[in-house]
Amino acid sequence: MGRPDYYIRILAAVGSAIFAAVIILGYGFALAAVGVADKSLWDWLELLIVPAVLAVGGYLFTRSESRRTQDIANQQRDLDREIADERRQDDTLQAYLDGRSQLLTDKDRPLHRSQRGDSLSTVARARTLTVLPRLDGDRKARVVQFLYESDLIAKHRPIVDMRGVDLSRANLSGAYLFRAYLSGAYLSGVHLFRAYLGEADLSEAYLFCADLNAADLSGADPSGVLGDITNEKLDAQASFLEGANMPNGQKYEDWVKSRGEENSGSQ
Repeated sequence: MGRPDYYIRILAAVGSAIFAAVIILGYGFALAAVGVADKSLWDWLELLIVPAVLAVGGYLFTRSESRRTQDIANQQRDLDREIADERRQDDTLQAYLDGRSQLLTDKDRPLHRSQRGDSLSTVARARTLTVLPRLDGDRKARVVQFLYESDLIAKHRPIVDMRGVDLSRANLSGAYLFRAYLSGAYLSGVHLFRAYLGEADLSEAYLFCADLNAADLSGADPSGVLGDITNEKLDAQASFLEGANMPNGQKYEDWVKSRGEENSGSQ
């Protein structure tokens, strides 16, 4: 039984008891001394209806106010949690950027002189793997941009290995990632609307549900990608694919030619 129903039943029981007591007193003992012996049943009802309505109305109003107060408290709690989460993500991102910046500016052994797979590169990769799952799409994009602009994920000499790095739902719309090294990265649901990925290495990346609308993939290498990124989807969504390697290993131009030959043969 819910708590509100419990209180309503108590009020109803108390009201009924009072009503019965008044009727018994009024008719059984003929309270002529107080001028109520000649009261009819309707008179008694009139006397009791107003207090009963006030009691029930007061209770309902109190309950309504209590619910409203609780709703406001819940909304405030949700807002506080959202603000706290935003601050946590900002602090996490800033700590990551500060740490990578220190490694990049180290006088004795700067990160950009490291080789992929050595101890310093491994530390940078481990920190990147740890931080990214804690961030939302916009902040993940800032990490990628930082790594790219710091020349840590350059295709010709990648320092931070991106295999298994969680970039899911990263908002890379409009990003400039020419010759970026993203091989093996987890790019599920990534937003690449109007992003420039010319000659980027996307081999063996996981691109399930990725948004490639108007993305420039000219010369890129998405061979061996996992997920639902088919040749047809790349052709339909990406704006430029000249020189790109299609998931089946063919160059875009060869793939277009072979598809045309297949269509001609089927007619």
